[in-house]
Amino acid sequence: MQTERLIIRRFKPEDGADLYDYLSREEVVRFEPYGVFSQKEANQAAAGRSKNEAFWAVCLKDSGKLIGNLYFAKGEFDTWELGYVFHSDFWGKGYACEAAKALIDDAFREQKAHRIVAMCNPKNERSWRLLERLGMRREGFLRQNVWFKTDETGCPLWNDTYEYGILAQEWEKT
Repeated sequence: MQTERLIIRRFKPEDGADLYDYLSREEVVRFEPYGVFSQKEANQAAAGRSKNEAFWAVCLKDSGKLIGNLYFAKGEFDTWELGYVFHSDFWGKGYACEAAKALIDDAFREQKAHRIVAMCNPKNERSWRLLERLGMRREGFLRQNVWFKTDETGCPLWNDTYEYGILAQEWEKT
């Protein structure tokens, strides 16, 4: 899949170095359910993602450099879930929005999706602003509904979640 500036493709096992380049940064994984990756973990993740149709590599069209990834998985009732992680050097340039628009458009037009949903931490303003730029509406605010990490004593660090969604007929109007 291609956009004006991007190639959106399946992962390859050899994507480990580029994956490490952004998943090894604390600011990139701050709101993710995992910590920073080692090179070995990035290589394993690239190999695993190359076999998982829910993960999409987002690459610059001019250089082929992998700058981020999208998670886009079909669930029940023709509902798809969207997620994304991008290299911090490429934040604020519209790449995540451009890539997500392409996948959402394909899901509604070609895959006959009924609904797309996404979730993010309310503290992750960049993420929820992106979802709103995509035309998604905030449908819920869940208080302390999930934890991924613990404090030094092993107690959960609870997080809130914003839930977003958009229907096919709403997308057609954007």
